[in-house]
This record gives sequence, C-alpha cells and structure tokens, in this order.
Amino acid sequence: MPMPPRRLRAFAFVFGVAMLNFSGWAHADPPSRVARLGYLSGPVSFSPAGETDWVQASVNRPLTIGDRLWVDGGARAEIQLGGAIVRIDGDSAMSLLNLDDRITQLQLSQGSLIVRVRRLALNQLFEVDTPNLAFTLRKPGDYRINVDADGMATTIVVRQGQGDVHGNGATDVIDARQPYRFNGTGLGERHPADAPGPDAFDEWARDRDAGHENSVSARHVSADVIGLHDLDAHGTWHVDATHGNVWAPSRVAADWAPYRDGHWAWVGPSGSTWVDAAPWGFAVSHYGRWTHLANGWAWVPGPVRSRAYYAPALVVFVGGSDFQLPIASGDVDAVAWFALGPREVYRPAYPVSRGYFENINRSNTVIDTTVIHNTYNRINVQMQQPASA
Repeated sequence: MPMPPRRLRAFAFVFGVAMLNFSGWAHADPPSRVARLGYLSGPVSFSPAGETDWVQASVNRPLTIGDRLWVDGGARAEIQLGGAIVRIDGDSAMSLLNLDDRITQLQLSQGSLIVRVRRLALNQLFEVDTPNLAFTLRKPGDYRINVDADGMATTIVVRQGQGDVHGNGATDVIDARQPYRFNGTGLGERHPADAPGPDAFDEWARDRDAGHENSVSARHVSADVIGLHDLDAHGTWHVDATHGNVWAPSRVAADWAPYRDGHWAWVGPSGSTWVDAAPWGFAVSHYGRWTHLANGWAWVPGPVRSRAYYAPALVVFVGGSDFQLPIASGDVDAVAWFALGPREVYRPAYPVSRGYFENINRSNTVIDTTVIHNTYNRINVQMQQPASA
C-alpha cells in the first residue's frame, strides 16, 4: 500500500543528539510560550545564551533566556511574544533575562525600545531593566524606554497604560500623564521630561501595528500563536470539508513541502528547533498541523479559543543508529523527519509532565483526549521495560 504524500516528504540530516528520550520525565516543563525574532531591517547581531561570539541575526529564531541582540545604527528589530511586541531602534543593546509562562524580563543596556502590550493576565509580569532602574508594565498599552549610551540615565514615556519604576528600594508610579527621566539608581533624581513628538522610530512602530489591526488570520488562529499576522500576506484561507479553516501558502514551488526550507538550531530548554527560512514560517512550524490536500499542502490551526502551546517542531523523527548517511568523513547516524498531520500525537523529545503532554497536543490539533492519554502511557511503559523484554 503506498504511503500518503505527507509521509513521503521525509528529509535527512545529521542529528547529534538522542531523539525520543522520555526516560526520567520531569515536571520542570519548558514554557508554553517563546519570543520570536520576527522582523529585521538592517544589520542586527545575535549572541546565543552562553556564547561570547556574535553572528548575524535571522528572522524566525526563537529567543531563549540569556540571548542578546545588538541593533546597528539605522537598523531595527522586532520581537514577538504573543501578547506583546517589542521593537528595538538602532544603536541599541537588549538581552532576554527571563521568559516563562508568567514572567517576561528584558534588559535594555542602551538605546530605545517600544513595547506594545496587547494582553497581560493578572498573574503575568512584564519588566524592562536598565542599568539604573527596573520598570514593570502593569497594564496593556504603549511604552517607550530610552537609555543613554553611557547607561547613566533612563527616560520612560507611557503613551497608554501604567507602570512601576523600582530603584534602590524605592518605587514610583508612571502613567500617560507625564514622561520622566531618571538619573542614578535611587529614583531621587527624577525629572519631568517633555512628551516627545512622534519620530521615525515611533512612526515605524505604528505602521507595523496598523498591519495587524484587521488581520484575517486572527479570526482563525488563537491569539497566543506567535507569527499569525505574517500569514495574511503570504497565503489564503479556505474551508476544507474535513479540517475546517485551513491556510495554504502562495508563491511556493510545485514540490514545496513543510519543514524543508530552513535549518535546525539548538535552542534551550527544548533542544533541536526548526528555524524556517520563510518570513511566514514561524506560526506554521511551531503550532497546528499540516495536511496534504488535492491541490497541495495546507496548514490546519489548533482550536481558536484554546491557549496555544509552542513546540520546537511539530514533526516525527525516524532513523537512529541503524539509519546512516554517507558523507565525506564517513557514515554518520542520521535522521529523517516529516510533518505531523491532523489528529496525530506530538511526542516531545525533551522531558515533560503528563499535563504538558496533554496541553501541547490539545492546543495544536483537535484530538481525542483518550488517544493522548494512551500515547503518554504507552511511551512510559516502553521506556521502563528492561532491555531483555
């Protein structure tokens, strides 16, 4: 019996880590959300967590704790975090200090950033640290933070919303009534600042926001799906009799298939992560499922009203020590992969709890809960059997 087209789309690559290691599953689950480097204009440098070297940044790279960005003069960058968007101006240095389901903590060492917070749950904290203070954003709104090149002063402009400034045991509340400039770390040198008129950075941020206001994709995709707005300009939605609302990319080659054009990167804490080469490739690589219809591939989003769980790659790996590729230096262990289809269970290659296993599957496809439970139990039984079994 021939295999379905989706399963025929398997691509090989050298894979240097163990794949489906479910032994010793822990309850220290990875976060359900990530930050995405979603837009670049001009030279932007990136230094992964734990590294000292800098490389050219690439769109669709998921950012993890400890990652750093440097945006050259005249360049700009955008980071998407689901409920918020952070835009970085030229001559700016930013790093990601913390990111999980509850906390977002950024550090702006110098330069300017604009934060647009669309949603902020009661138990969530969004904080921007500078060399001389910490600013906690308390409400959805628009915020701009500038740090002098020497790191000695921070200016905070709240255009909409409210936040708390912390420094050396003191706290001030700032809202849209008055911008302030802070010198030193004690908040004692707080000076009212003139409300700046919109400059080129502000106008660029507003243009980016305007493109999101009337998004067609937002009607079909959970608001937690990062990168959903990029789908509007790069494909079309239609209703499939089996899967409901599906999205198909436009202007792709006739033999195009998901998870082909891009590369694998090691991104903690989840490990091997697919970084898609297409500007619209983030949402469709880390959420939902793919299916092959009569006229080509289509992406099937998860439930619209479900909280979306990020996955490093919604694929199935095949291969291992008995699956080898010949390369110049000799035979190496290799792996092939293909996209998961609707109602197929995703099996994380990193330790997770039962609750995480269930949530990441329920949020990314419509699947029977019993199937998820049975898959989880079967995997654990298999991994716990002795070698002679």
